[in-house]
Amino acid sequence: MKLEILAQRLKAMREKANLSQAKFAEKLGNLQQPLYARYETGSLMPSYPLLVRIADFYDVSTDYLLGRTEDPHGKYFDADILTKNERINNFIEMCFDPSTAANAKLKDALRKLMEEEKK
Repeated sequence: MKLEILAQRLKAMREKANLSQAKFAEKLGNLQQPLYARYETGSLMPSYPLLVRIADFYDVSTDYLLGRTEDPHGKYFDADILTKNERINNFIEMCFDPSTAANAKLKDALRKLMEEEKK
C-alpha cells in the first residue's frame, strides 16, 4: 500500500463531494482539519477505524482507498444482490413447483435474467 495512492483518492473524493477539508473532518466527527490534511498529503496513515468511516462515508471499499483495486466498490460489492434479497428469493420460490425436476434450473435461469435486466 502506498500512502500516495490513499492521499490522492482521499483528496479526489472529497473534492468530488464539494467539501472542504474542514467540513469533511467535521462530518467524520472527532477529527481536526490539520490532522485530516496530513492524510491527504500522504504524511500520515489514518487508523483502521477512521479508514472504515471514510470508506463508509463515500460508499467505497477500503481496498479502493488503499490502492488494492481500481474498482471503488471492491470485488464483492453488489455481487449476487438478488440472492441476498429475501423478498426476491421468496418470489422466486413461489414461482416454481419444488416437486419438478427442473425446479433448480428454472430458479437459476430467472435469477440470471433478473441480473441481466438490472444491468
